[in-house]
Amino acid sequence: MTSQLGITPDEVSVRGSRFTEPAVVPVDHSWMAVCREPGLRVDEQITHILDRLQPHTDRIADLSRRLAGTGGGAVLHVVRYFNDTDQAQSGAADAPNLFGWHLDRKVLDFLSATGAELGVDEYDMAEDEDTR
Repeated sequence: MTSQLGITPDEVSVRGSRFTEPAVVPVDHSWMAVCREPGLRVDEQITHILDRLQPHTDRIADLSRRLAGTGGGAVLHVVRYFNDTDQAQSGAADAPNLFGWHLDRKVLDFLSATGAELGVDEYDMAEDEDTR
């Protein structure tokens, strides 16, 4: 994928199994561009990634179309973890508000051009009141 796209991934994941016993491991080969910069809203992180990927939109679209026939394709996968430190401290007017995000026209056009899907996972990592 790297040679076809002309860019190097931040991470790759290759898993799968040719064996059916004791259990089948589902095939999942992923080539990923990631942004894990703290203190950024999700839409700001997406912008960082798209700034890198947009010059390669045509190659990504071509590869995504070819992979779609095999059950693969492109996905913009957003994973967000919430915990008590995500809340801006009261009285800190310049603290970023990390809650809420949106996809602007630039992002939607990229997703459309590449045939990419959008997947969003959000996890509450705050401790339960009972465990504090």
